[in-house]
Amino acid sequence: MPADKNILLLFAHPSLERSEVNADLLLASRQVEGITVVDLYAEYPSFRIDIDREQRRLREHDVVVFMFPMYWYSTPAILKEWQDLVLEHGFAYGHEGTELRGKWFLCAFTAGGGESAYQEQGYNHYSVRELLRPLEQTATLCGMQYLPPFGLFGSRTALEEGRVDSHVQGWQRLLKQLQAGQLEPPRARDFDQLQHYLADAGLDQAGAAQ
Repeated sequence: MPADKNILLLFAHPSLERSEVNADLLLASRQVEGITVVDLYAEYPSFRIDIDREQRRLREHDVVVFMFPMYWYSTPAILKEWQDLVLEHGFAYGHEGTELRGKWFLCAFTAGGGESAYQEQGYNHYSVRELLRPLEQTATLCGMQYLPPFGLFGSRTALEEGRVDSHVQGWQRLLKQLQAGQLEPPRARDFDQLQHYLADAGLDQAGAAQ
C-alpha cells in the first residue's frame, strides 16, 4: 500500500466575498483532516511573502495544490508572486535545487466559461491544459510529477444550476485519493483534465477512497 501523502493547498482568490464556488471549495478543503490549507490573500494582504516559511511548508509536504479562479487565462496575481519569490534557484531548480523533486503538483481551478469555450474551435481557442502550460513546465523544471488540471467550468452559473455541491463532493473525494496515493501521475499526464483520468481509472465514483 502506498504511504499517506501530506497535502499543501495554496488557495488564491482576491475577492473571496464575491465567490459563489471557491468559498465552498475552500471550506470543503479545510474539512478534510490532514490537509494544510493556506489562503494566500488572507495570509499576505500586502504581498510580503515569507519565503523561508513557504519553502519550509514545501519541504514538509508531498503534494502541492494551487486552487484558484482562472483570471485572464492564468492565476490570480499572488500565485505568480509566490512562484517568483519562493521557487528560488538552488531550492526548487538548478543543480542543487532538488527540494521539490518527486512531489506531486495539481491545479484546481474554476472557469466562468463553459467547457466548450476552452477548445481550439471554441471562444477561447485553447484548452485549460494548454493555457496552464507555464505551470506544467514549472513543475517539470522542479522535477515534480504533474497532474492535469481539475476544474469546474461554467462557474458563473454553477450555483443556480445546482452543480456546486456535486463538484465540492468530488473535490473532497479527490483530496482523500491524493492523501492515499491512489493516483498514478505518469498515466494521468496523458489526459487533458484530471476528471477524465479519474473516470478512466474508476476513481470518480461516490464512495471511492473513503
